Amino acid sequence: MTETFRVLVADPIHEDGCKLLEANSSLKVDVVTGLDEAALIQRIPEYDALIVRSKTKVTEPVIAAASALKAIGRAGIGVDNIDVPAATERGIVVFNTPDANATTTAELTIAHLMSLSRHLPQADRSVRSGAWTPTRYVGAELAGKTIGIVGFGTIGRLVAVRCAGLKMRVLAYDPFVAPEMMAQSAAEPRDLDTLIAEADYVTLHCPLIEKTRNLIDGERIKRMKRGARLINCARGGLVDETALVEALNSGHLAGAALDVFIKEPPKDSPLLALENVVLTPHLGASTEEAQQAVSVQIAEDVARFLSTGAAEAAVNLPRISSEQLGRARPYQDLARALGSLVGGLRDEPIKELVVRLFGAVAELDSRPITSEALVGLLSKRLAGPVNRVNAAHLARAQGIEVRESRSENARDYVSLIEVSAVTERATTVVAGTLLGGRLPRLVRIDAYDVEAVPKGHFIFTRHRDEPGVVGALGGLLARERINISRMHVGIDGNGNGGDGHAIALISISAPLPEAVLSEIRALSAIAQAVTFEL
Repeated sequence: MTETFRVLVADPIHEDGCKLLEANSSLKVDVVTGLDEAALIQRIPEYDALIVRSKTKVTEPVIAAASALKAIGRAGIGVDNIDVPAATERGIVVFNTPDANATTTAELTIAHLMSLSRHLPQADRSVRSGAWTPTRYVGAELAGKTIGIVGFGTIGRLVAVRCAGLKMRVLAYDPFVAPEMMAQSAAEPRDLDTLIAEADYVTLHCPLIEKTRNLIDGERIKRMKRGARLINCARGGLVDETALVEALNSGHLAGAALDVFIKEPPKDSPLLALENVVLTPHLGASTEEAQQAVSVQIAEDVARFLSTGAAEAAVNLPRISSEQLGRARPYQDLARALGSLVGGLRDEPIKELVVRLFGAVAELDSRPITSEALVGLLSKRLAGPVNRVNAAHLARAQGIEVRESRSENARDYVSLIEVSAVTERATTVVAGTLLGGRLPRLVRIDAYDVEAVPKGHFIFTRHRDEPGVVGALGGLLARERINISRMHVGIDGNGNGGDGHAIALISISAPLPEAVLSEIRALSAIAQAVTFEL
């Protein structure tokens, strides 16, 4: 007898998604929308799967009450309304539809590009008011102009192809995408500041994370061409809106088109009073086709998981036994820290990630450990959730080849995990072990032996081995009232300590301001200085 699963659709989805679910004989579907947290808690124990959009909040109390829940499906990309860690802890798979609305968002960008260039909203309002002043709305042709695309994920690539079709020159910046992948979409790679200086139009398609907040600030706006235009259909916090208003008022920028804002809706924003701005109310995914696509996709994913256990589109971990989790977790945590570390040491596109297991850890299945190394690497580079389920897919999308190997020889340790990142310029290797089988320790960076607890804020330097370097670093940190928790000056494990080079790995009590990092990089002995958090 076929098992029957109950599915609750708690937000309105496209009718095609509902029809797909209802046509599945193994599913019993209820569509009940508008539930608050209390009502959802009351109802959720009956269901095996829950499908939502953005309105319903799937909180920890809801998940705690969901005694039978196996899957949560989000018809859309964002999962901010779902407590993913709580779901993962309960063995509940969370799905989203990250690419289903990419075309719609790319097309909105093109619509903004054209509206901005030809003053279409302003001209429309003028005609409606009874005026007829075509000379007031002289626009600009797109053909032959240069557009700079900041962020080259799925949406950025779609925008690039469309702009190339409009005979525009396309530049692209994304520190985590290989130049070859940009070339496949008819884009020329540039660093961010060069792109901004060369482009007639700059369009943003990157995630909002700490490193990208106010990415387009006052200084970068000043570097843009006089008369350039800015488009943002990604996230509001990417742009310093105060600086943007100043540039639009002064005439430095000819215009801006915004679908997203720091505060939504942007009530009382000075942007509302400007004539040279095109504004829309976060319409990125608002087309009939996108609504249909995300609804059908999530319905298919949830139905497939309930019937077969397949979870290719999951954003978190599938259910695994407590015994398996207990054996794997310490090594997974170590691998994740090593992946995050090697990603922090290399800020250019990574072409290959190699995970090697030595000693006792080599007896375990290497796949979940390798996936956790990818999770550590990609989590600091991508906005969406990254986990063991989707890490390999995301790595492929970034052009990263993954290799793994194992050996019984533990190289002086009971177990050792080594993670190598290969870029166009160099290969960086980090290694770690577990003390007593449970306490993670970083033991090597490239050829240098170290010993550090991989947790907290760090400064890493490569520098000439000469007096005064460590003292200068300590002085700068003392001035900022940042304590040094631990410091390790690396010794070359290959016996090359006399080659004139050294490293320092410094654990600090607080994040390092960017301005201080710049001062460290300016020291004559410093060859490399980065800061990161593990």
